[in-house]
Amino acid sequence: MSGNNIIDKIIRKHKNEKSPLISILQDIQEEFGFLSKDNLIYVSKQLDTPLSVIYGVVTFYSQFRLKPRGKHLVKVCLGTACYVRGNKRIFDFLKNRLCIGDGETTKDLKFTLESIRCLGSCALAPVIMIDDKVYGNVTTEKIEKLLDELR
Repeated sequence: MSGNNIIDKIIRKHKNEKSPLISILQDIQEEFGFLSKDNLIYVSKQLDTPLSVIYGVVTFYSQFRLKPRGKHLVKVCLGTACYVRGNKRIFDFLKNRLCIGDGETTKDLKFTLESIRCLGSCALAPVIMIDDKVYGNVTTEKIEKLLDELR
């Protein structure tokens, strides 16, 4: 099924909702992993909604992504406890090791790196999360091993 056919199906699914735009965008992102410019233009035409309105919604809500994410999402806690225990150094190590910045994805689409404010695991600081798993008391050596296992 082509991309536009999938989007048409999603639009039909939400056609009876009072304000379907957010639901439609959520489903498109779930299907494709992010919201491409082409897909947003298509939605704009199909819903007869200005593209500027759609971009306004997409950029307002942090749940929406305009770029693809990597297979593995690496979140580095920079909350107070983790920061004090060295996670800024860990974050810098990951940026250098993966050759990407905060919020960016590696060229091979394997990893996306994000800084966050708190994972709620302060007793295990410094903490990172890879996908849905929390890793505490991390060191650059532990992270190197984890990255190698995920490649």
